[in-house]
Amino acid sequence: MKKGKAPLNPPERGKKGKGKNERRSSESSSMKEEKPKGLQTQLADPISYGLLKQYVKENRRKETQAESILWKYLRMDQLGVHFRRQHIIGNYIADFACLAKRLIIEIDGGYHQLPTQQVSDAERTEWLEDQGFKVIRFTNEEILFDTDNTIKKIQEYI
Repeated sequence: MKKGKAPLNPPERGKKGKGKNERRSSESSSMKEEKPKGLQTQLADPISYGLLKQYVKENRRKETQAESILWKYLRMDQLGVHFRRQHIIGNYIADFACLAKRLIIEIDGGYHQLPTQQVSDAERTEWLEDQGFKVIRFTNEEILFDTDNTIKKIQEYI
């Protein structure tokens, strides 16, 4: 250890047995094993999860301007509910998902106007709605140039 630096998790002094930090870590590890898997895990298709997770990481690193703007309003429960960004549901990656309200927000760029993409988007929306989600879509332009109205529509749904 370098001079002047304290250890990251110093044990409590003056007590016999495990220190406070050691007790907490052993308790939390046993609790983790007992907890049932959360909704987010149950929603992901285990077969395609690994590949989709790589896309999620890439999408988060290369977010669009519209995604960045909307995330500033959705993050940290600013609208009163928790949103996840680039969340895997089944074989799909939702731009933004609020699991508590079963709400998915999709941002459609220019390529969503292509006929083949429109068919794909319709199939995706149908599958997600069959799973109990409400899918709302906004164009990049709506988010970039009418942000207040976009947020208002999301709040109305919530």
